[in-house]
Amino acid sequence: MGYRTQLDLDHHRQPLLAILTAVITQPELTRAQLDTLLRRHPKGRDGTYSRDELISAYRAFAGADLPPFDATVIERLRRKPVRTSSGVTPVTVLTKPFPCPGECIFCPNDVRMPKSYLSDEPGAQRAEQNSFDPYLQTYTRLLSYRNTGHPTDKIEVIVLGGTWSFYPETYQIWFIKRIFDALHDFGNDLDRRAEVEAALREMSQLHPERNVTSVMIDGRRLDERYNTVVQFVYRDEMSRSRELAQAIARGQRDRSPVDEYAAWNELEAAHRENETAACRCVGLVIETRPDHISEEEVLRVRRLGCTKVQIGFQSLNDTVLRLNKRGHTVAATRRAVKLLRQAGFKIHAHWMPNLYGSSPEADIDDYRLMFADPDFRPDELKLYPCSLIESAELMQRYDDGSWRPYTYDELLHVLVECFRLTPEYCRLTRVVRDIPSTDIVVGNQMTNFRQVVENALAASGERSPDIRAREVRFRQVEAVELRLDEQWYASSSSDEVFLQYITPERDIAGFLRLSLPAGAPITPELAGAAMIREVHVYGQSLELGESAPGRAQHLGLGRQLIERAAAIARERGYQRLAVISAIGTRDYYRKRGFTDGELYQLRTL
Repeated sequence: MGYRTQLDLDHHRQPLLAILTAVITQPELTRAQLDTLLRRHPKGRDGTYSRDELISAYRAFAGADLPPFDATVIERLRRKPVRTSSGVTPVTVLTKPFPCPGECIFCPNDVRMPKSYLSDEPGAQRAEQNSFDPYLQTYTRLLSYRNTGHPTDKIEVIVLGGTWSFYPETYQIWFIKRIFDALHDFGNDLDRRAEVEAALREMSQLHPERNVTSVMIDGRRLDERYNTVVQFVYRDEMSRSRELAQAIARGQRDRSPVDEYAAWNELEAAHRENETAACRCVGLVIETRPDHISEEEVLRVRRLGCTKVQIGFQSLNDTVLRLNKRGHTVAATRRAVKLLRQAGFKIHAHWMPNLYGSSPEADIDDYRLMFADPDFRPDELKLYPCSLIESAELMQRYDDGSWRPYTYDELLHVLVECFRLTPEYCRLTRVVRDIPSTDIVVGNQMTNFRQVVENALAASGERSPDIRAREVRFRQVEAVELRLDEQWYASSSSDEVFLQYITPERDIAGFLRLSLPAGAPITPELAGAAMIREVHVYGQSLELGESAPGRAQHLGLGRQLIERAAAIARERGYQRLAVISAIGTRDYYRKRGFTDGELYQLRTL
């Protein structure tokens, strides 16, 4: 795995200084004008300077050849500023290819990937290039963010890949610990990637130079299932990992950085280090299936440091679930959501229109049920219309004519109605999976369908009420233009209060999710406690301690939301207020009167 050669800044000093001086002295420079400026001062035979080269040069020259460092200059040079416009910097990592407990007919069967992912997807490509190693994936993604001008101090880690709960526990602990190791090394300007890659090249079949499998699964025939093929193709890797973990656990072998084993006390030590680290984990997300959620599982996942769970609803119709061989019923989803909510997790559901056995109107009814029924009501949602992939069993239903993709007009109708039915407390994080068009056999190939839906709503004078459509993002906001809005709704285990600071247009600057539970707590630690499940302040992510006039992140909204939540909990008779804090936010909550418990932080009311 090669790392890009750094630009010789001294050699390119004059053209870089000319470009940067213009950027500094012309704050209103547009993207198009910057592109013209870059063409006027080319890099020579290698075309124009990239944004990350300009940012690197600015950091090197500021205070010497240029005026003192100014963070707003980085903002103007930043590529894809929307990536961190929600207040945190997301880092997505994938687990390795591994058997899956499900046999869903719509699921791709790409044996180079964990179940349901495709090797052509951008995140999957990054994972494969880094041997699916958590340290390499995390470190290289952080480096990419830094090079393109994004903050790297407040990180939301998103762990994707099949069913997390089906991986061995030792692998899970090791995987999360190595993510934290990468955060700490990156924050301390230590780079151990070469050491990790050397070990992977020598030992792991997942290294790109050794992972040369060309086995393809044909969804029309399915002579062999994904699990069978994965276990055969990666038998050496799986055997090696299992034997090494056993030897390490018995104390018979020293560890290398790629041995998939870590103990709970090692992860907890990494957690403690991250509480005050330069690069902090302010959210940790895993994904799993409803039928793999139990009381023991949600508390174990919490012990890992997780704060949000992505969970595949797919459908709320038992007939549709059965026809698609989902492997669980709607009752399992109801139970999983209740347990996750009792434990304080943010619930990030996946839902799929156009499944085998459904129809446009049935999908709209299904979506309506998701927010009408207190047993569901997710906090976040991915709308993933079913795509036909050649390796999926759904190919057989397409060939016999019993399933077809929705037309453009049908899909637009369904999604427009879904957007209209989404309450303000839910965030639609994604609409349509980022699957390359070359992988889709037939049906929708537009990955910007969200924009199509929003344009359709705008044409009728509407907009989506969901959180993502209302985020202030880059807007300058003043405290006087915001008001506190409270929305109360019932869940299967609690009354939920969604507190949001909004503008007169109902744009959202910050929010808090408060849970007022009824019945016995899932753990004695939460006895008599109301629960803060999430606090989030929007606007372009700023570095820790950094301030900027008019930025929502520095108006004190988080503190005000917490105090209002405490007042509501006190009025409702709760003795304590708990928070499901991320590792990197523990110090923030300590400063607001919370003390550390075993899995939560708590404040006496």
